[in-house]
Amino acid sequence: MSKFLEIINKDKPVLVDFFAEWCGPCKMMNPILKEVKDAIGEAVSIIKINVDKNQSLAAKYQVKGVPTLILFKKGEQCWRQSGVLQKNELTSIIKAHSN
Repeated sequence: MSKFLEIINKDKPVLVDFFAEWCGPCKMMNPILKEVKDAIGEAVSIIKINVDKNQSLAAKYQVKGVPTLILFKKGEQCWRQSGVLQKNELTSIIKAHSN
């Protein structure tokens, strides 16, 4: 938990993908997140949190379904959505919160 808090408290936006191994839509997010990272580069950190292995973290952020994406900036949650998003949607959202 402390390592997670350290990561999300940085100045740079951090996109957290709460996922599960057994979740089909979560698997669809992997290549999309890679495309987002390729497009945005160092402007954002992207981390994946397995809800089955990190139940306390999932509970803390009230993750009820997977995938759930949460964007943090300086430790504050500034955007959140469940379900699969496309690359263009995600890049726009991240850029909007990068300023």
